[in-house]
Amino acid sequence: MSIPDGAVIVEAARAGLAALADPAAAPGMAAYMKSAMPFLGVAAPARAALLRELQPLLADRAAVRAAAEALWDGAQAREERYVATALARRLAPEPDRLPVHRHWIVTGAWWDHVDEIASRLVGPALRADPPSVTPVLRTWIRAPDRWLRRTTVICQLGARDRTDLALLTEAIEANLDDGDFFLRKGIGWALRQHARTDPEWVRTFVATHPALSPLSRKEALKHL
Repeated sequence: MSIPDGAVIVEAARAGLAALADPAAAPGMAAYMKSAMPFLGVAAPARAALLRELQPLLADRAAVRAAAEALWDGAQAREERYVATALARRLAPEPDRLPVHRHWIVTGAWWDHVDEIASRLVGPALRADPPSVTPVLRTWIRAPDRWLRRTTVICQLGARDRTDLALLTEAIEANLDDGDFFLRKGIGWALRQHARTDPEWVRTFVATHPALSPLSRKEALKHL
């Protein structure tokens, strides 16, 4: 039996989403996400079930990569991009895919896409190959795009004792003066998560950074 190529996976994913579509739910989902791209009305549990159904088609890594990129760039509905990200997560961390992740962050440009890409794709890539990934992330820390900057702040959410504290510190300090809600919320989130591993480091960081916004400070100290 031949190995399915990316086009086969794309076709199966789109057919599956179409079969699961709930037109009654779609407008509410789009309104909640403030999305210009329409929704089909396929909720997260149904998308997860679809991914399980697609599993027999996902043996070839190159095909999965190609399918993920095609679904993202050719998306007519937001769920196609959710499936693209889910397919990318099926692969081992791939530091050489950072240009693709960057493209998705900039074109996705909203928290639902960016947070998943940052924590589930960029973060694992950083932990897999710090020497290659860290210099790239340092170029994102001061990028004009706020979502790239948010990515550098929150990409280590799951790192625990493997957190690169120098990188996290640089990402936060470089964006302390930005009034953007998503950056301030992201800073607080990153600090709150790291407090589960090293509460004293977070307490000290907050105490020595009076320029932290009230929102960031509140989120950072939420469980301390």
